[in-house]
Amino acid sequence: MTSSPDRIEKIITDYDKEIKSIRSDLLKICWHMRGGVTYDEACALSFEDRSSIGDIIKDNLETTKKTGLPYF
Repeated sequence: MTSSPDRIEKIITDYDKEIKSIRSDLLKICWHMRGGVTYDEACALSFEDRSSIGDIIKDNLETTKKTGLPYF
Protein backbone atom coordinates (compact mmCIF):
# COMPACT_ATOMS: atom_id res chain seq x y z
CA MET A 1 0.00 0.00 0.00
CA THR A 2 1.38 3.38 -0.93
CA SER A 3 0.40 6.94 -0.10
CA SER A 4 1.45 10.33 -1.30
CA PRO A 5 3.75 12.42 0.88
CA ASP A 6 0.87 14.83 1.53
CA ARG A 7 -1.36 11.99 2.72
CA ILE A 8 1.37 10.64 5.00
CA GLU A 9 1.94 14.11 6.44
CA LYS A 10 -1.79 14.47 7.16
CA ILE A 11 -1.88 11.08 8.90
CA ILE A 12 1.09 12.03 11.07
CA THR A 13 -0.47 15.41 11.90
CA ASP A 14 -3.77 13.74 12.83
CA TYR A 15 -1.99 11.20 15.05
CA ASP A 16 -0.05 14.00 16.74
CA LYS A 17 -3.30 15.85 17.53
CA GLU A 18 -4.85 12.65 18.89
CA ILE A 19 -1.81 11.94 21.08
CA LYS A 20 -1.91 15.48 22.52
CA SER A 21 -5.62 15.13 23.24
CA ILE A 22 -5.18 11.77 25.00
CA ARG A 23 -2.23 13.08 27.02
CA SER A 24 -4.30 16.10 28.10
CA ASP A 25 -7.21 13.86 29.13
CA LEU A 26 -4.88 11.61 31.14
CA LEU A 27 -3.32 14.55 32.96
CA LYS A 28 -6.77 15.98 33.75
CA ILE A 29 -7.81 12.64 35.23
CA CYS A 30 -4.67 12.57 37.40
CA TRP A 31 -5.25 16.14 38.58
CA HIS A 32 -8.93 15.62 39.39
CA MET A 33 -8.16 12.38 41.21
CA ARG A 34 -5.68 14.28 43.42
CA GLY A 35 -3.06 11.56 43.28
CA GLY A 36 -5.56 8.71 43.49
CA VAL A 37 -4.46 7.72 39.98
CA THR A 38 -0.88 8.03 38.78
CA TYR A 39 -0.04 9.00 35.22
CA ASP A 40 1.14 5.44 34.54
CA GLU A 41 -2.14 4.03 35.87
CA ALA A 42 -4.11 6.54 33.79
CA CYS A 43 -2.18 5.42 30.69
CA ALA A 44 -3.37 1.86 31.32
CA LEU A 45 -7.06 2.87 31.31
CA SER A 46 -9.18 1.80 28.39
CA PHE A 47 -10.91 4.35 26.17
CA GLU A 48 -14.23 3.47 27.82
CA ASP A 49 -12.80 3.95 31.31
CA ARG A 50 -11.29 7.33 30.35
CA SER A 51 -14.60 8.40 28.85
CA SER A 52 -16.54 7.36 31.95
CA ILE A 53 -14.12 9.15 34.28
CA GLY A 54 -14.29 12.23 32.04
CA ASP A 55 -18.09 12.20 32.27
CA ILE A 56 -17.93 11.95 36.07
CA ILE A 57 -15.48 14.86 36.23
CA LYS A 58 -17.71 16.95 33.97
CA ASP A 59 -20.79 16.15 36.11
CA ASN A 60 -18.92 17.06 39.30
CA LEU A 61 -17.79 20.37 37.81
CA GLU A 62 -21.34 21.22 36.74
CA THR A 63 -22.70 20.33 40.20
CA THR A 64 -20.02 22.45 41.83
CA LYS A 65 -20.88 25.44 39.62
CA LYS A 66 -24.63 25.07 40.31
CA THR A 67 -24.23 24.76 44.08
CA GLY A 68 -21.48 27.35 44.44
CA LEU A 69 -19.38 24.97 46.51
CA PRO A 70 -15.62 25.26 46.22
CA TYR A 71 -13.84 22.87 43.87
CA PHE A 72 -10.24 22.29 44.80
